[in-house]
Parts: sequence; C-alpha cells; structure tokens
Amino acid sequence: MTTEPSLYEKTLAAAGAGERPAARPPRASSAVVLWREAREGGGVEVFWVQRAEQMAFMGGWHAFPGGGVSSADLAVPVQGMPEGLDEGQSSAAEFPETVAAGVAGGELEPDLVPGLLACTVRELFEETGVLLVEELLPDRAEGPVASTGSLEAARRRLLAKQARFGEVIADLDLTPDASRLTFAGRWLTPPFSPLRFDTRFFLLEWPRQAALQPSIVGEECAAGEWVRPAEAVERWCRCEVLAAPPILHVLKVLADGAPADGLPRLRHPREADLGPYRRIEFRPGVVLLPLATRTLPPADRTNAYLLGTGAERVLVDPGSADPAEIDRLEAACRALLERREGRVTAIWLTHHHPDHVGGAAAMRRRLGVPVCAHPATAELLAGRGLEVDRTLEDGQRVELAGDPPFPVRVIHTPGHAPGHLCFLDETWGSLLAGDMVAGLGTIVIDPPQGDMDAYLASLDQLAELAPRTLFPAHGPAIKNAVAKLREYAEHRRWREERVLAAWNDGLREPAEMLPRVYDDTPEKAWPLAERQILAHLERLRRNGRLKD
Repeated sequence: MTTEPSLYEKTLAAAGAGERPAARPPRASSAVVLWREAREGGGVEVFWVQRAEQMAFMGGWHAFPGGGVSSADLAVPVQGMPEGLDEGQSSAAEFPETVAAGVAGGELEPDLVPGLLACTVRELFEETGVLLVEELLPDRAEGPVASTGSLEAARRRLLAKQARFGEVIADLDLTPDASRLTFAGRWLTPPFSPLRFDTRFFLLEWPRQAALQPSIVGEECAAGEWVRPAEAVERWCRCEVLAAPPILHVLKVLADGAPADGLPRLRHPREADLGPYRRIEFRPGVVLLPLATRTLPPADRTNAYLLGTGAERVLVDPGSADPAEIDRLEAACRALLERREGRVTAIWLTHHHPDHVGGAAAMRRRLGVPVCAHPATAELLAGRGLEVDRTLEDGQRVELAGDPPFPVRVIHTPGHAPGHLCFLDETWGSLLAGDMVAGLGTIVIDPPQGDMDAYLASLDQLAELAPRTLFPAHGPAIKNAVAKLREYAEHRRWREERVLAAWNDGLREPAEMLPRVYDDTPEKAWPLAERQILAHLERLRRNGRLKD
C-alpha cells in the first residue's frame, strides 16, 4: 500500500497553509422560555417546540420559540425593557474561547442590539400565537382588546408573508411590550456550524388562565407542548429528542427549582463548560470538541469526541497539530477527570488523514494512553512516523466502564480511506461517522487510497445497522441517520450515471468529463471532482459497465 500523500491530502495542506479567513459573525437572535406553575407536585412547566424537519437549522430538533433579527425588526417600536438585560454587558470572558471564536477581536455585540426586542415578540407570535403586548397580558383586568379571530388572522398574514410584523401590529393598534421578559443568558452557536446564532434567552411567565395560549401552526414548527423540565431532560437522556446544549442547560436549571432562583446559573452558565470549551453534548456519552485544523473548506475544524458516560472515556480523532488547540484539548480531558466524569484511557482514530491525527502523538504523551486504529491505518501512519499502539478490528466490541457500561462497536468502513473506522454506541444508536458523511462540506474519494465500490458498500452497511444520529468529523450532528446515509449513496450513484453517460458519448478522460458531470460544482473544486470521476470509472470498469 502506498503511503505517499494523495492529492486530497495535499489539498488539505494547501487549504490551511494561508491565514485563516475570518469567520462569519453569528446572527443576533432570541428565544423565549414560556413557563407556568405545574398543576400538581410543585415546580413548573415550560413550552417547547419541535422544529420542522425541513428547517435548514436543526430541523426536527426540540427548542424554545425564537429566531433571528431581521432588518424589518429595526422599524418596530417596543415599549418596556426585559428585567436584567440592562444590568450589565456580556463579555467575551463569559464564553469559552472556542465558542467565541469568529467574533471580531474577541468583542461581542451588546446584549441589546437594535431590533432584538421586536424580533423576540415577533418570533414568539409567529411560532406560538402568544402576542406580548400590554393589552393582552394575562393579568389585564378588562381582558384582551383584540379578538381571538383577529389575532389568528394577523398571524396567518404574517406567516404567509402577506404583511410584516410592524404592519400587523399597526393594524391591530397594539404596541409590543417587553417588560414581562426576564433576561436568562446568552449563548453562541459553536464555530463548526454552517449557520451560527448569537442568542439571548428570556423567561416569560404565561399562566394557564391567560386568554391566549400557545398553539402551533405554519411550517417552521412541527409540534409544541407544555412539559416539566425534568421530564424533558429525561426524554433527552433516553434519546427520544435532540436538543442543543443551551436548551438542555435551561431545562436542567429549571428542573432544580423556581426560575427566579436559577437566574444566576442561567445568566452565567459556567457549569456548562468543560475546561476551555462550552460543553457540546447532543446525545448522552458523545461530547464534541471542535478543533481548528487544516481541512477541506468550507470546514475549518475537525470534531474530536470524548466517548463514554462513566469512569472510562476514549478520545476520538485529536486532529489538530496546533499547539494551542492541543493545550485546550488536554485541559478539557483534565477537566473531565477533575469533575469525576471519567478518565481518558485511549485515543481512537477513524483514519489516517492529517486533519484527524495531527494531535495524536502529543495527546498520547500528555495523557499517557495508547493510540488505537485499524491495521491499514497503522500501516499508513507508520510510514509517516506515527506509531499505532493497538489495533481495532471490524466487529470488535469495546465496553467502556461506567454505570451502566457504555458498549461501542467498531465498524470497518473503507472507501474514503482503506482503514476508515466508525464507532457505534450500541445503547442509543449514536454513530461517530468520521469522514463517511459531512455536516459541512463534502466527502472526497481519491484513488488509489479512495475506493468508490468500498465507499458505497460502507454506506449501505451503515444504513443496515440503523443508527439514529450521525456525528461527522466536520459540522454538526445529523438527525435521521439512515435517511442521510441512503441519500449519500443515492447521490453517488446518480453522479455515476452521469459519468457513464459521458463515457458512452465518447468522452474518455476525467478532465474531459468535468463540464458535463460536475456542471453543478464551482470550477475551483474541479481538481478533486476529477478524482471522483476517476473513482467512478474504476468502479464501472470493475463492474463491467464500460464499453470501449
């Protein structure tokens, strides 16, 4: 097996050789946590929604009503000020460095940016039908001044984009009122995501006797419900729902006591940090640590993972060779140990590419643990000066110590690389997918180390295992895992038919085929696209489909 770097690996090196481009700033946004006293047993209930599957950002996930500030929000007057929003300004020091990355100069926008309060009232009305104006507040003695029918009609106009929020409010002769909101913290979407938001959270008490009650209509939300925070957390622990870290944190705090008592923890969520990282845990036992790496744009990070729920953890793909990133990764592992959440006992590699192994040798020295990989990966890395201490084989089952134990199955999935491995959490169906799929960017099959036959077979194999959630090496977690794996396979087979059609029309060289086969791809990506055509031609030839 050749150990020479492939064109793909050379492209990775070239992509990261220059100065890292400035990250696109996150969009200012807000979210509202509606809460009310529970009927029995004390405590509170909160209203959360399930985002529609077709939504570009976290489709199918559970969240609180909210969204991004629009230019039209700037012109909508709002009276009143949320409690706590003007008491101080959040600073970059409130956010772990890897979460605040991409904010110019380390500076954050003010907590109260233009249009934010109008956005908050508008999004709450769009997603739940609750309109936060003084005349409709729950304790207004004389009752609502707008009929239910007129409010529903206004909401339908707004959702159908037949009118803007300012126009709807003016027609109703009402003024948005933010005085009942309580500021409950601020979170940034981590920089590995293609869409990023700078979200201010607000609490809003909305008792069950209020004339207006939340309801779900329109295309953005699939469902909504009142739920006890502890029950919602338990549903997350059972992997019945997907929720982002800030949603989970709010739920945990409100499960512990009255909303007012939890405000310090909500506004300053340091307990949600893991050393220098804001903890990113979309599924139990899968903690994501995005590392700045030289990788294929538009991605600029590789996800390392801490896998396990108890005393024993493994670190998957410490891909960054940057000393500062290695320092932060070590600090996160130490923080895990200090919090008595487990000790890293091994490093696992999905495959040999440099954006997945760049920090492996340094982390082995610092943590004093073995590096483990597939034998084919070990062979490739040995030729580049990185020794693998133990091998991982297809079908091997590793039970990480904990209460209960955390069983993981090793799956050999060649195609992108000869020794590529995926790791399946057998309890909850989380699949660490490496470079089999991408939450951001694309997967390159570059012969001879890349093999299209093997890649398609690996995708089919993974789909047969029916995982629930994919955790790729680049980008965010992917819901509906089986559908995504099949989508990848179908797309490759569709592309292959285009290659075959070009061949049958007399084109013989991959470079000749590019304008026809990849007419939907920017020309700057054609050098790697040409390698995909070569991989398809090799597969077609092996399968006897090419006619000379």
